Amino acid sequence: MTKKASKLMIRVLLLLGTIFSFHFVPWPGVKAWIIPLPNTVQEQVDKVTDYGFDGIIVYVDKKGDKPAFYTSGYKNRENKIPADPHSLFKIASVSKLYTAVAITKLASDGHLCLDSSLAAYFPELVGRIEYAEKITVRLMVQLRSGIPNYTDTKNYWLHPKQNDKERLDLVLDLPANFKPNSGYGYSNTNYILLSKLIENVTEESNFQYIKESILDPLYLRNTYGCVQDVNLNDVMSGYYVGYENDLKTAASGGIFATAEDLGKFIRVLNEGLVFKDINEQEVYTSIYKYEHTGLIPGYQTIAKFHKDICSSNSIYEHCEF
Repeated sequence: MTKKASKLMIRVLLLLGTIFSFHFVPWPGVKAWIIPLPNTVQEQVDKVTDYGFDGIIVYVDKKGDKPAFYTSGYKNRENKIPADPHSLFKIASVSKLYTAVAITKLASDGHLCLDSSLAAYFPELVGRIEYAEKITVRLMVQLRSGIPNYTDTKNYWLHPKQNDKERLDLVLDLPANFKPNSGYGYSNTNYILLSKLIENVTEESNFQYIKESILDPLYLRNTYGCVQDVNLNDVMSGYYVGYENDLKTAASGGIFATAEDLGKFIRVLNEGLVFKDINEQEVYTSIYKYEHTGLIPGYQTIAKFHKDICSSNSIYEHCEF
């Protein structure tokens, strides 16, 4: 093949690759970012169906003002039930904030050590997870362990696993994505292991410890650990493009919460009220962040705290798509 022909073929392949990649672009989200914002929150919320979302709840908790709810679309599109601001839904990876706080509390109380290794707490994983002797609890919280992400394994979302053991099994014996603390890699596997660590240390379920140490003291009564703990009629349905079934009963998704409960949690987390003292808060600050997003099939979650709006403001937003 001549040099000229090789260049032509490369250009054709690049063009085809570019065209093919357009199929995977989340166009509704792109459109939402490009179009100028309306003048009010409700006007913006009312436009979400134009972006391809089925329903949305926005909760705004601005210090000095009464909390406000904004909704649009459906809680359940099959039955044409309007979005309910007090519905439960899956918060997805936002649950990592709760786990990170739980790890912080256990470390502060001396029940675990942030700089102890994965091998120390899970000796059975030596040889199954690369660098287990060098990966620390701190690095797992910070997503700097290099442990592969189980949701990145081939066709995971076509055949999602039903429990954490099955999810962890997907990455055992795989090479690390990088050496511990040499990079950052978003990996849900870290938080499976952290949840298991909490259970081993406390001798109760991860969520039960979160409930006792975080939720109950803050009077957050509308946050739940799994679908079995909730009334399905209270849960906002989740949909995904190209898949017609309601995803609210799917095994993935972790914690269920109302917008109000999550909004209150984000506020007390950022204001330090979730911690017993300044030392505990400093430990948390050294290992994790104070806001998060979450995305799983059927649900998209944004939990943010804006210090620049008055003295304190927390916004929680949930979309279905």
